[in-house]
Amino acid sequence: MPSKLALVLAAATFASAQNITVANLTTGANCACTELAATYGDLVITSNASTYTAEATDYWDIRADLLPGCIFMPTDADQVAVKILTPPQFPGSNINGGVLLALNNMTTITIAADNSTFDVSPGNRWVDVYEALTPYGLYAIGGRLKTIGVPGLELIGGFHYLINKYGYAMDNVLSYDVVLGNGTQVVVNSTSNPDLFWALKGGANNYGIVTKFTVIALPIPYISTTIQTFNESAVPAFIDATANFAANNPPDIAAGSVISITYNQTTGEIVPSLLGVQEGTESPPSRFANFSAIPSTLALNNVLTPIEWHSQLDPPNQMFRVQFASKTMKPNSTQLYQIYEAWKSALEDVSDVEGLVPTFVMNTMPASAASVAMTNGVGNTWGLDDTQSYIIFQYSTGWANASDDLRMLNWASKMLDYWHLQNQELELASEFVYMGDAGDFQDPFAGFPLENVQKMREIRDVYDPLGTFKRLNWGGFKLGN
Repeated sequence: MPSKLALVLAAATFASAQNITVANLTTGANCACTELAATYGDLVITSNASTYTAEATDYWDIRADLLPGCIFMPTDADQVAVKILTPPQFPGSNINGGVLLALNNMTTITIAADNSTFDVSPGNRWVDVYEALTPYGLYAIGGRLKTIGVPGLELIGGFHYLINKYGYAMDNVLSYDVVLGNGTQVVVNSTSNPDLFWALKGGANNYGIVTKFTVIALPIPYISTTIQTFNESAVPAFIDATANFAANNPPDIAAGSVISITYNQTTGEIVPSLLGVQEGTESPPSRFANFSAIPSTLALNNVLTPIEWHSQLDPPNQMFRVQFASKTMKPNSTQLYQIYEAWKSALEDVSDVEGLVPTFVMNTMPASAASVAMTNGVGNTWGLDDTQSYIIFQYSTGWANASDDLRMLNWASKMLDYWHLQNQELELASEFVYMGDAGDFQDPFAGFPLENVQKMREIRDVYDPLGTFKRLNWGGFKLGN
């Protein structure tokens, strides 16, 4: 889960008051765990503890399950603060056998007296935030699904339903409290460390550990929601409505969606579905009229509080292995339908894979969402054109067995590369890859403007000159050298 940070300390230890340098990876991990346990007691979970397995596997994707040497669960920023001295010949290991820093105990949410902002600690999930905000008639730009964690979404950019008016999650963060790789705690905002403030907006976990986010609270007590499903015969009209929605979603009405087409391996059924949200109480929400005009198998419209909506949307946890893979393109219904048809046909190539759960996802990126960053005086690292809307087409695939991992990766990557090339030839392609929809074989930073990536690396080297988060924190996407 995003409330955990795989900060690998197999060749070092961390504590707020001391540095320990060791000369062996295995003994380094043991030393780190021993020192942490001596200092923090019950906040350290060792491999023989009854709660170890539950914490080590608290991820929705089974492929993320690894075996750390111990798990440290700090309760505040002082306990997070790290000082790491690692000999260069021992650059660390993966989290197997290392120290997993789990931020689950840091769950404070504080709403400002004027209700304009709130402070949130990194152990929260977005459903916790919405639950805290709803009694005050407030909402926030955060995760669309129930169990998405706060820090992961904020640091990679953050899709929400209402981005066309309010921008991405990162554009709604006003301040960060950050622990740097040398243990220093800094406040990061538009006037304090403004270069790092910009870099954190899409820079992922390359700079430090964020122990508090200050986020804009929106006075939105109610949202109008729609859940619609369709038969396979509706796919052409469904994709046409998706492309139209992507290209024509101006910010006068805040609205957005989760749009997908799912294949059922058991029945062979294809099910297009829409989860739509619009600000306010107009029901059914008018922004989804093109979808509502398609004959459906289900059309459920409601006016709900944010927590009533988000508490329903709980993705499966630890049910299967998962691979994302995505590319970005300009809205074009003809080409998008061809990409879908190719995906559907390619399912025959993996039809024998046990536990196959494939979904074709279409995430829309309205041009106005990028405009928020262009006008807030800060910007973000993505550098998107605010005159162009996009669609991210994603292959989201689940399966049962580790023996099929490589096969499923190759299946998705081959298909993805082919259609991206076709889109390039038609001048429909964007090189942008959203981290939240990316496969582990993809490099999202390669799709950022080159000058932004260079600037991000320079900022990283200023705030983390020893490369703590480059060398020892192997999780997530890295900026490179």
